[in-house]
Amino acid sequence: MATRFDPFREMDRVLAQVLASDRASATMPMDLYRDGDHYVLHVDLPGADPGTIDVNVDDRTLTIRAQRTPRTESDVQWLAKERPVGTYARQLTVGRGLALDRINATYDDGVLTLTIPVAEEAKPRRIEVQHGAAQASIAAPEPASAD
Repeated sequence: MATRFDPFREMDRVLAQVLASDRASATMPMDLYRDGDHYVLHVDLPGADPGTIDVNVDDRTLTIRAQRTPRTESDVQWLAKERPVGTYARQLTVGRGLALDRINATYDDGVLTLTIPVAEEAKPRRIEVQHGAAQASIAAPEPASAD
């Protein structure tokens, strides 16, 4: 059986595979929600080497990096190679009112979970309102003594 080789089709296939791999490695799907007095961030990092996961905070920028290394079996003929390899990176600018010095990070089953507490000064609090006689005693200054 004769096969016809079309160099343009082959180049198109290789280029599409490379571009798809770059796009896939650049994305890091995530979920973010608030649960009481902390935020929870789940980031999908399937196949990432746990030792390469790095979480940094610089001012108000949270940076997450991880790496998936390529398999290097020798004497193997690849039939399909669609899983992206390389470095994943994502940066998030976070608002004020978070305790960034108390972030907890865990990695389990390909999911990185960050728990970010709300700072004490940003938590809702009740302000007591003074009324009646209590208000008059607080508002009236003490008379100065003539010694």
